[in-house]
Amino acid sequence: MSGNAMISRVENEKVLVLERVFDAPRELVFAMFKEADHLKHWWGPRGWEIPVCKVDFRPGGVWHYCMKCVDRNQGDFYGMESWGKAIYKEMIEPEKIVYTDYFSDAEGNSNAEMPSTDVTLEFIDLGDGRTKLVSSGEYVSAETLKTVMDMGMLQGITETWDRLAERLEAVK
Repeated sequence: MSGNAMISRVENEKVLVLERVFDAPRELVFAMFKEADHLKHWWGPRGWEIPVCKVDFRPGGVWHYCMKCVDRNQGDFYGMESWGKAIYKEMIEPEKIVYTDYFSDAEGNSNAEMPSTDVTLEFIDLGDGRTKLVSSGEYVSAETLKTVMDMGMLQGITETWDRLAERLEAVK
């Protein structure tokens, strides 16, 4: 486990920017977000698995997934399923991925009651075998950003990126 902490900040009241340095080359960090075989090993907070993970990695393609809580210690969350989908807009390998993130159901229908997010992931080669990942998530309003923050999203992303760091250590 490397000592690279995630840094977060809010810009323009509705853009959540997350940054973290990973001790792995840029191509490998990019592949973690591109390939289902990698994603299902690290996506989601601790105690959650990805029983469904379908990735169609191209502009207009969809990533549809299910997160399921398998940790009995998480109480009411145990056994819960959370479905999500991303619609890819643009990708420049291995530099950038742009997509819109939605809450969805098992059929892939977007949940209109939950806010969608426009996400840009930037993979910056630091030149020493390390990669800086910058995620910018733009919400429709400051209120929707506050809603997801109140849901504990930041802790979830912190744990998710910790799991990404562990996955990178395991495969590199």
